[in-house]
Amino acid sequence: MNIVSFRTIRKFYERHPDCETALKVWYKKAITANWKSPSEVKRDYATASIIGDNRVVFNIKGNRFRLVVKFNYKYGWAWVRFIGTHSEYDKVNVETI
Repeated sequence: MNIVSFRTIRKFYERHPDCETALKVWYKKAITANWKSPSEVKRDYATASIIGDNRVVFNIKGNRFRLVVKFNYKYGWAWVRFIGTHSEYDKVNVETI
């Protein structure tokens, strides 16, 4: 998958260094993945939540953080739409971000 944008991930783990390793592991797995559907993402990330409009919520670092990614499975693109703590996640509408 082509991930847009690693810079968003990097900026987040610079503020929250305790999740750096977990985010880098997710990123390395995602860039080598060839997911063609939400079910393929779920196969690799059983705890991920499929929320519609090709968005997936990933639990990061033992579910301490949330990562929302919007996918275009046909073209192999993934956009990081949100990353934050649970309290920050609770304040956004993940179906529209």
